[in-house]
Amino acid sequence: MFQGTGSDVGKSLLVAGLGRAFTRRGLRVLPFKPQNMSNNAAVTADGGEIGRAQALQARACGVEPGIDMNPVLLKPHSETGAQIIVQGRVWRDAEARRYQALKPELMPFVLESFDRLAARADLVLIEGAGSPAEVNLRAGDIANMGFAEAADVPVVLIGDIDRGGVIASIVGTQALLEPAERARLKGYLINKFRGDVGLFGSAVDILKARTGLDCLGIVPHWAEAAKLPAEDAVALDQSLGIREGGAFRVVVPRLPNISNFDDLDPLSAEPGVSVEFVAPGRPLPRDADLVLLPGSKATRADLAALRAQGWDIDLLAHARAGGRVLGLCGGYQILGRSIVDPTGMEGPAGESAGLGLLDVTTVLHAHKTLTRLDVRDDLTGEQLQAYEIHVGETDGPGRTQPFLVLDGRPEGAVSADGRIAGCYLHGLFTADGWRRRFLGDVGAATDPTLGFEAMVGRTLDRLADHLETVIDLDRLLEIARAR
Repeated sequence: MFQGTGSDVGKSLLVAGLGRAFTRRGLRVLPFKPQNMSNNAAVTADGGEIGRAQALQARACGVEPGIDMNPVLLKPHSETGAQIIVQGRVWRDAEARRYQALKPELMPFVLESFDRLAARADLVLIEGAGSPAEVNLRAGDIANMGFAEAADVPVVLIGDIDRGGVIASIVGTQALLEPAERARLKGYLINKFRGDVGLFGSAVDILKARTGLDCLGIVPHWAEAAKLPAEDAVALDQSLGIREGGAFRVVVPRLPNISNFDDLDPLSAEPGVSVEFVAPGRPLPRDADLVLLPGSKATRADLAALRAQGWDIDLLAHARAGGRVLGLCGGYQILGRSIVDPTGMEGPAGESAGLGLLDVTTVLHAHKTLTRLDVRDDLTGEQLQAYEIHVGETDGPGRTQPFLVLDGRPEGAVSADGRIAGCYLHGLFTADGWRRRFLGDVGAATDPTLGFEAMVGRTLDRLADHLETVIDLDRLLEIARAR
């Protein structure tokens, strides 16, 4: 099990890279994360949802993602509340304090999923959540040491040197653990190292003297990580929000409950396209070529936030000037005339007026659509491998002019002038042919040689190559086998 000295230390990426490296050695490797908190979700072949990071890790291991790889997924929809997904299905909503009391009920599901994975794997790579140093949350823990003890697995700590204080974070994390938990620590990894690794030699000696732990690897900063999907919106918060590229400018309002924003990754990979996430407090740029409204975990709340920022005014002015707008999933709902939530699925029950750029209305209801699609878009003739993950249904006169026709089924809507569009599909832009057609139609230059999915596969291979040279993989296997 890989636990971090803090959040965003690189656990997800390291597990993905190690998964690919050990798989290349001929092992049957499976990823596992007991509890994840993210609004970036993937739909599995068995009709459930898991964190997007675990889907990427499964891909790295050469296997289909399944619900057991992330048995508890928390999808925040407010500052203090989240939807709880258990083994791929909605379990209930809970405020943070209530969730702490519910955790003991979740441990049996977590262990059941882990046991099923372990029964069909040579090696399970387990990712912790946050940090075991959060000892105020230790009671009922299912994400870090609570799980490690229940499943009887060894633990390797990961520290992020890029944020500073890595020696203190490793020493401090160990010091906060109970004696039995400390005994589970078998070593540590230093991640995101910049500069001369030789300068860290004395730090290894200091850490050995203070903790008794061995250094199992020092991983240099790896810029290519930006080519792989980020686990959650923390990555957006910590960046400038601009993904540099070419002259065609895609602008994305950074809404509080943004979800599945990895839809934008294939656009960012196009050398002729720049993608900019606009932070609160800034207007939407007037020279945007395309404003894209991404998915949302709380659509009405994000619509209210959009209005509070004045982005509705910017967006409507953009549309009046002939600008293009695309809404995906929650963004599609926002573009309609209204969003009705009669039972309070995403917050207080009620109705919100949409932006009115598409002649459709959305009604939210309890049923959650979770579908993976391998279909042909009849309008372009291109094959799509996409997915739907949403509550609610959208209908209205605007759907008579659909954005897509999926094997004969109309999907989404387009305005009369063809400049405003929306649909429920995620993953549209990963289809190279469809992406190139769409970008060409809106005036963006594309790279005819770019195969996005192939690029992700090559990047995972290079990540594994990178880790093979700096991490003691043989020692990690010894630790796992000694369990």
